[in-house]
Amino acid sequence: MSKQILAEAQWDKLIEQVKSSYAEAFNSNGDILNLIKGSWQNEGNLKPFNSSIDGTLLGYYPMLKAQDGKEAVEYCAKEFKDWKKVDLGKRKELISKTLDEMEQEKELLAYLLTWEIGKPYLQSLDGVDRCIDGVRWYIDNIESMLGNRTPLGVISNIASWNYPLSVLVHACLVQVLAGNSVIAKTPSDGGLWSLTVCFAIAKRNGLPVSLISGSGGVLSEALVTHEAVNALSYVGGKSNGRMIANSLVKEDKRYMLEMEGVNTYGVWDFSSWDSLAKQLKSGFKYGKQRCTAYVRFVIQRQLFPKFLDMYLPVLKSLTFGNPLLVDKNETTPPDYDFGPLINARKVSDLNVMFNDAIGKGAVSIYQGELNEDNFLPHQDTSSYLAPAALLNLPKNATLYHNEPFGPLDSIILVDSKNELVNEMNVSNGALVSSLACDDPNEANEITSQLRGFKVGINQMKS
Repeated sequence: MSKQILAEAQWDKLIEQVKSSYAEAFNSNGDILNLIKGSWQNEGNLKPFNSSIDGTLLGYYPMLKAQDGKEAVEYCAKEFKDWKKVDLGKRKELISKTLDEMEQEKELLAYLLTWEIGKPYLQSLDGVDRCIDGVRWYIDNIESMLGNRTPLGVISNIASWNYPLSVLVHACLVQVLAGNSVIAKTPSDGGLWSLTVCFAIAKRNGLPVSLISGSGGVLSEALVTHEAVNALSYVGGKSNGRMIANSLVKEDKRYMLEMEGVNTYGVWDFSSWDSLAKQLKSGFKYGKQRCTAYVRFVIQRQLFPKFLDMYLPVLKSLTFGNPLLVDKNETTPPDYDFGPLINARKVSDLNVMFNDAIGKGAVSIYQGELNEDNFLPHQDTSSYLAPAALLNLPKNATLYHNEPFGPLDSIILVDSKNELVNEMNVSNGALVSSLACDDPNEANEITSQLRGFKVGINQMKS
């Protein structure tokens, strides 16, 4: 049976809907504008934005110059002077209305996310819901959280491309709820359209929000060190995060940095393999393109045969392909575990990591293949990568100390609990770590030594 892109997800139909509903966010040529100085203006320098799904041109980033960014931040400071006078009840009302309107557009937002970052539709839809539900939780609980605190001022937001709504929009709306004005940079690899819709809704409801596009290096002086910025929220890679931290050492402003680490799952004196299999299967959602994905497994050597019996069927069961491709007359997109990675460059980087590890002595225990039935004939598949797993990753391999941010697992075998803990703490700090262990006392002893922001026993953390 012939395959085609789902009718309701055709890109031309989606952008026609966006431009019709949010015309103020576009110039006369149909290009997206920046939301600066209180309105949609300045198309900047146009940078092409292509979908990782099949290379479709989605539009152009409106890249700003450094001076534009500075002026945008300075305007946010003026907005804050008025917004801080708005009482909490009114802020809650306006943000609730914003969320209601976002919910009316959630199917549109989910399809935009799928095209922009390659996430399967149901996972995109979940991201929209998590954003909306999360902010509503804050609306219900904000009074006790604020106490006698006063707003900080202008908060600058820089986030990665993988969760435009459930991280970036969520953070901005909560910051506004607390009485601050906010400015956000559109991630360089995705989120342009979905963020434009969300910020257009927020601006229509009178919220003090700005959204700008541009190179991080060009805009850093405005978004990071400008005197008008009172706080910075950053989610992204450790190299950029380290530079930001260094630039703020002498600055009198608050900042939050969430950076990558090698998240590990250890296995010691364990027997509930069916339960672990379900966890590992769920962990491949979105191709492990998230900062809480478990990418390293540290296994007690004598348990490795049983682990492998459980683990290989999980890898073989994974489904991946074009997330919007359906058989003729089908009306729902496929429920894949993941679609493409964010771009072909990321696939190339992971292949380099894989080959580097093999060349230095690692053993490949699984290397999947793309299924041509899950793609259109002659479709560009350069952004797709089948899952792979490596055993005995050498310490001089690039992958050993770095998070792959993709479906490339590594397995380390150990003979003692000290080895287990040392290998699980390989990055000297991670967002999440977990241990599979039958004995609660032994599990508590081991996990007390793990350097993870969240640590799970017989369960994954997020």
